[in-house]
Amino acid sequence: MQLSPALEKVVTGYGAMVQAVGRRRGLDEADLDEIMQDVRIRIWKALGSSERIGQVNTSYVYQAAMSAVCDLIRRRRGDRTESIEEGGERAIVESGPGPDVGYERRELAQQVGRALDQLGADQRPVVRMYLAGYPQGEIQALLGWTEAKTRNVLYRGLAQLRLVLGRTGIGPHATR
Repeated sequence: MQLSPALEKVVTGYGAMVQAVGRRRGLDEADLDEIMQDVRIRIWKALGSSERIGQVNTSYVYQAAMSAVCDLIRRRRGDRTESIEEGGERAIVESGPGPDVGYERRELAQQVGRALDQLGADQRPVVRMYLAGYPQGEIQALLGWTEAKTRNVLYRGLAQLRLVLGRTGIGPHATR
């Protein structure tokens, strides 16, 4: 089974998009090379055959790139530790937010998730993609909508999300 030509065709065809995803997240050229390699591996592992690789679409490659970028950023954040001397012993201290911040973030994410579930069926995917970092143009392309429809549904969905979150006591319009 020869994967290389089909895989290289996909990677070459979508290379500019993959690099744009990394650049928007502030990655340098070395990181972009790492992301390209990671996307290549993800596609090869997930799809496995030349036929399936040849049928890959833009959204699949975009998601693979986003995942690769997020994983790289998470790995980098996890590497930030400091070594300090404590009572003659060396201790490694994690820099960054403590466990209470993680709990608060998870709780907030759950509340936002419940609020998103209360949006209309047409608003929910648009708002989720927007909150995930998709630009409006990509949302429009992925959903096959016009620019006006995408903008209006997103605007109304975000307004509805603010209202729902305000009723639960989150955000500037909280009603507690």
